[in-house]
Amino acid sequence: MSHKHQVKIEKLFEHPASGNIDVRRLISALEHYGAEVEITKHNKAKIHIRGKEHVLALPHNNDMSKDSLSQLKHFLEEIDLVPGKL
Repeated sequence: MSHKHQVKIEKLFEHPASGNIDVRRLISALEHYGAEVEITKHNKAKIHIRGKEHVLALPHNNDMSKDSLSQLKHFLEEIDLVPGKL
């Protein structure tokens, strides 16, 4: 199962960025790597991992926007959760 989670994280770092990343599966992959995810009543996911927090606006259709992908990618780089270190 961990290979599937690794692939989801790696998709964030593809060039060009993939436009069809399922946010539910991505959240599951982040939880696999130690993140605690809290879904708020305002349809946002608060991601807590390695002492940092990132707030991700959840899309209505499950596919993340390019901006959200970019912001999440930068957050994962900041906490050193990148494909080469999974």
